[in-house]
Amino acid sequence: MIGIHMLAVMLLITIGFSAVIFRKSLVKMVMGIGVIGSGVNLFLVSLGYREGGIAPIFTGASTELMVLPTPQALTLTSIVISLAVTAMMLSFAMIMHSKYGSADSRERRLRA
Repeated sequence: MIGIHMLAVMLLITIGFSAVIFRKSLVKMVMGIGVIGSGVNLFLVSLGYREGGIAPIFTGASTELMVLPTPQALTLTSIVISLAVTAMMLSFAMIMHSKYGSADSRERRLRA
């Protein structure tokens, strides 16, 4: 059975893809990619979840009761990478706006 967290992952990724595909503003496309990244991070965190688990920082606990630390580390890495990629995409959108006078991706495609 699919849990509520997996439904939230599917919803976030679907909303993000629809924003990337159907929006014409570059800023809204960047926001859609950010929503996709949030869905991926939620998916990674939910992979490491265990019912009744505790944080892996406690060294005296049984290994059967700990949540998995690897997905948490991957999520932190993903957050840092998505921050850098978002900053780069927004800077490209600003350059496109200053050079062509519009952040509309369809208008730029027509000029090319």
